[in-house]
Amino acid sequence: MFPIEHCIVAVIPIIAYVLVRDRDVPTGGFLAIVFVGSQLPDLVDKPLAHQFGLIPSGRVFVHSLPVAVPILCLAGWYAWRTDRLRAGGAFAFAYLSHIVADNRRVLSLPNPTLSDDMLWPFRPATPRPDVPYWAGEASINVRLWTLFSAVVLAITVYYLYRDINEQLRSSAT
Repeated sequence: MFPIEHCIVAVIPIIAYVLVRDRDVPTGGFLAIVFVGSQLPDLVDKPLAHQFGLIPSGRVFVHSLPVAVPILCLAGWYAWRTDRLRAGGAFAFAYLSHIVADNRRVLSLPNPTLSDDMLWPFRPATPRPDVPYWAGEASINVRLWTLFSAVVLAITVYYLYRDINEQLRSSAT
């Protein structure tokens, strides 16, 4: 799926939930959390696979359940510690919607199963071409995606760092 499709799949149910529950639109910050959650697997895996060649495919590592479960547990713990359970739930929903959407064919009826990619590194990754179909001429789109990933992840880390420092300062007083 394309990034905008992952975002739409995650954000429409979240907006509907907030509209029904709160009778109000979600805040920009809340939607930013949903956006990051819906993109996180590709923000990490695509550059690691296609730009740096560190993993065998752009659909393993953060796309796999052995890595996703600890990430979701950490996000849940952080949401609980900072009393932001709805934001943590929205992040988890968006992240899981990405993984489910990428694996919709193998997860669909009549014979749902987990793909090898979802169980990597315990199973070998599904073989794919070294250069993705969306790479573009001279792999320009891979470079642009890597740049976009670095920017989004840097902004996310900045806000997390800032938030953790604020939490520590407020708990010290």
